[in-house]
Amino acid sequence: MGNDTAVRRLDLGYFVRPASETGGPQPRVEPVLAYLVRRDDRLILFDTGVGAVDPETEAHYRPRRKALEGALADAGVTLTDVSLVVNCHLHFDHCGGNPLLGGKPILVQAVELATARRGGYTIDELIDFPGATYEEIDGEVEVWPGVRIIPTPGHTDGHQSLVVRQSDGTVVLAGQAYDFASQFASDHLARHAARQGMEQPLPTYQPWLERLSDFDPQRVLFAHDCSVWEPPHRNG
Repeated sequence: MGNDTAVRRLDLGYFVRPASETGGPQPRVEPVLAYLVRRDDRLILFDTGVGAVDPETEAHYRPRRKALEGALADAGVTLTDVSLVVNCHLHFDHCGGNPLLGGKPILVQAVELATARRGGYTIDELIDFPGATYEEIDGEVEVWPGVRIIPTPGHTDGHQSLVVRQSDGTVVLAGQAYDFASQFASDHLARHAARQGMEQPLPTYQPWLERLSDFDPQRVLFAHDCSVWEPPHRNG
């Protein structure tokens, strides 16, 4: 594959979202997923799992963690092999393994880091830990040729996604820009209908969906949903 870029999903456990947060009568068990992006001997780690939390948060979400070191070992790599870290945002279930990666560059939207440092947003010990090395960015940036960070605010003001061009099409690591693949599918179709001139009313969608669509994604992967979105024509 030469200089092609590989993407691998990591299973870092799960948590239980209480019914008070699901909008329905039942709680929901959600996976915690991270992703490795590999090119040659360079590795991006997109999200790092569930971190240590206070007893109240632990009881609220009942997380079951899988060790980041073990998940990386299953992929044939170690913490030392990671070149840089990208968190979609800095909530405790996305940046929990960051303290294990002291000295590694962490690419974060400046507004996200500022919000986290104001307190009452996440677990403070997961932000300014020994060796924390942030590279603050403001907007879109190309990390490597064909690998770009795209701001996707909504879940948080500083949420970001990663776009990875591969030889067989573009992969979007959407993080928690959408909770579920079905939500992305709905917005993607609403955009398609609007562009075809379907008369209103139509569902609204985030304006940054236009930018993601510029890359003609062939797969979209998520932080809390094992489902993968693919366009209807991919296998047709």
